[in-house]
Amino acid sequence: MRGLAEFEGVWRIDRSIEDRLAGQAGRFEGRAVLAPDGPGALVYDEEGRLTLGNAPAMVATRRYFWRAEAGRIALSFADGRPFHTFDPGETAPAAFHDCAPDAYAVRYDFSDWPVWRAVWEVRGPRKDYRMESLYLRA
Repeated sequence: MRGLAEFEGVWRIDRSIEDRLAGQAGRFEGRAVLAPDGPGALVYDEEGRLTLGNAPAMVATRRYFWRAEAGRIALSFADGRPFHTFDPGETAPAAFHDCAPDAYAVRYDFSDWPVWRAVWEVRGPRKDYRMESLYLRA
């Protein structure tokens, strides 16, 4: 059974983005570092090169906090707001985040661990995209 500790380390990320609202595709290539942040907690720092449509590539970053919580992993945004939780012991756990008026649904795929995927479907009046991230140990 996977737990929080199995995610610790450096991951290479290959991400594709299909922005249906803007009618363009995007790509992100970079890495995520999941480092200890106190007992039962990791900080997730992501950095890489993002290209959207025909625009010049740019550096993109994001930060989340991961913590073990009753057999699940709870993610929060960098400012501490709750994001979602998932069961790392499941092969394909799903989660949902309501950010009215848009809705975020994710399905993780751990069937080829330690290679894993996160597929986001985001829908609403302001956003409509699919984002698939492939994570490989660096």
